[in-house]
Amino acid sequence: MSKLYIVATPIGNLEDITLRAIRIMKEADFVACEDTRVTRKLTAHYEIETPLISYHQHSKLQKIDFIISKLKEGKNIALVTDAGTPGISDPGNILVAEAVKNGIDIITIPGASALAALASVAGIDMQKFIFLGFPPHKKGRKTFIADIFEIDFPVIIYESKYRLMKLLKEFSEYSGEKRIQMIIGRELTKMFEEIIRGDVDNITKYFEDNKEKLKGEFVIIIHKEK
Repeated sequence: MSKLYIVATPIGNLEDITLRAIRIMKEADFVACEDTRVTRKLTAHYEIETPLISYHQHSKLQKIDFIISKLKEGKNIALVTDAGTPGISDPGNILVAEAVKNGIDIITIPGASALAALASVAGIDMQKFIFLGFPPHKKGRKTFIADIFEIDFPVIIYESKYRLMKLLKEFSEYSGEKRIQMIIGRELTKMFEEIIRGDVDNITKYFEDNKEKLKGEFVIIIHKEK
């Protein structure tokens, strides 16, 4: 029976991939990926010659149908994202749901995850936390941010370089008298990896003084000061 493998790939450093992930990508009939240019760097590095199929958030339904049809033909497909674990803040869950409906075996090949990477170095109690993904760009954004400050557990979110300063300003407006602390992961696992810790005002000033560091995507933990 064909299998759909959900394969975690490095979030930056190409060495952060499992031997099993490399083997599965080599043995699969196709690798479905967000951006073939990004994944090709990984496959070239590990001499993986498996054909690539693009599958991303803008993919039409026929692309999902195409992948499902290949699985039904008995082909094995490895699903990867540009970085990290598929199905977390990307459209991988949609493909998985369709595979479930069609009785296809789904196997996870675990590995790197940006949220787990930052949680592991947070230095606070992470036995319970809430992951909310990316904040909405417009509609529902104010409610999304206001709700964060009503949660008693640490909250993990993602944000892009284009909206980080806007997010920090919104945090300052909505946190009110609550003593909020933040831990921000920048360039995780890469050469210029950095963990920034502090309250909203301190972190805002840090990035205002270091605008050259507003690069890539950011992983953020928001927690209440004990």
